[in-house]
Amino acid sequence: MKRRQFSKLLTSASSGIILSSGYSYNSLKERSKNGISLAQWSLHKMIKIDKTLNPIDFAQKSKELGFDAIEYVSTLYRPALEKMTISKLTKELKSNSKEHDIINLLIMVDDEGYLSSSNPNQIIESVEKHKRWVEMAYELGCHSVRVNLDGEQDLDRWKENSTKGLTLLSEFSQSSNINIIVENHGSHSSNGKALSEVIKNVNLENCGTLPDFGNFCIKRENNNLYSGPCEIEYDKYQGMRDLMPYAKAVSAKSYDFDEFGNETTIDFKKMMDIIKEFNYQGFLGIEYEGNMLSELEGIDLTKNLIQKYNG
Repeated sequence: MKRRQFSKLLTSASSGIILSSGYSYNSLKERSKNGISLAQWSLHKMIKIDKTLNPIDFAQKSKELGFDAIEYVSTLYRPALEKMTISKLTKELKSNSKEHDIINLLIMVDDEGYLSSSNPNQIIESVEKHKRWVEMAYELGCHSVRVNLDGEQDLDRWKENSTKGLTLLSEFSQSSNINIIVENHGSHSSNGKALSEVIKNVNLENCGTLPDFGNFCIKRENNNLYSGPCEIEYDKYQGMRDLMPYAKAVSAKSYDFDEFGNETTIDFKKMMDIIKEFNYQGFLGIEYEGNMLSELEGIDLTKNLIQKYNG
């Protein structure tokens, strides 16, 4: 869809009260209470490595696994976007989700530039790259687009730049009722206090957070954002408390489990207690990233833990 057509659509959509998928915000909120969704990254090995799952069939697979709400990952559609336009991809995903009665919640967007760069042109470029995903989110009936805040090592400059980048993108997505949410996802974004300050400074209703149970490593020994031994880690429970006041989604991250079905690195009871403390009413997204079990086993065990402590 061309940007001019998209803007016209937003203007005539009754302020976006009814999502493209047919769900109203009120009905979505009602269905979300104590709901558990599936983040597509939980199946990334099946999609990227084993190639036993076509990412376009994510809705169907999720329904087979007993879910009725899903969270997409933009980078898992790179091969598809080499063969089709994003408009065609959106239509296929929308059709599949409707066929299987699946709620599309959000899109996790990666590798679309530096929203926190000290170079203003890089911020603008990144905002432009994210816009197509905001448009896709609107068409799919999602409530949010998850972004990363990368591009600056100095903490103070990072906070200032992040505020600028998030403000620009959030202002663009306001008329579509799409939230721009930030995950603690490496470097300064994993500093709960610093990220919460950024969100507070943006001060827009549609700008918030996606607290993740396990992504609180600020610095790794190899300087990689997402993999490798952690050198400096922010307290994950304090981090959740920092970010929950602004949460519009929550990622229930898990890695590995003991013989009793307990996560070995994260106290799920403590995490669930924190979520209840802030009266969070949205879905809890399962994001299994372990290596000891199959993805399907990890998803099932994570779901069991959420259900155990979500009473």
